[in-house]
Amino acid sequence: MVEEPFVPPGFVVPLGLATEHFRLEPLGPQHNDSDYEAWSSSLEHIHATPGWETSNWPDDRSKEDNLRDLQGHADDFEKRAGFTYTVLDPATGDVIGCVYIYPDKKEQQHARVSSWVRASRVERDVELRRSVTDWLANEWPFERVAYAERPA
Repeated sequence: MVEEPFVPPGFVVPLGLATEHFRLEPLGPQHNDSDYEAWSSSLEHIHATPGWETSNWPDDRSKEDNLRDLQGHADDFEKRAGFTYTVLDPATGDVIGCVYIYPDKKEQQHARVSSWVRASRVERDVELRRSVTDWLANEWPFERVAYAERPA
């Protein structure tokens, strides 16, 4: 059985999304310091975020382990196997969250999306989900997207 690609070969993967309150760009090793600070300061908040309640991440990994994780996400992006975007404050460039777009384990052409924002930026969570949902519907080729709802 030949596995279908996550996105069609001719699809041009968006390199970002910008709004007034945040911008997305592909996550990579260059974000390690700010990424590590963002999630490690927000462990309880992330675990309470819809979609993360039963996740074994975030955990107590070191900054060096985080760097390896970021390289893995960058490699997935390059191979078009999954797409992780860092969420940046447009004014400071600081990491305020992350968005993960990966294939659904059951249906390769369907996406499973998760996101988090740091505890100090909780007010951006619903807006991030709404913006990413619209972006996925308008610019991505997925037949279906599973993305945990947020309380209104």
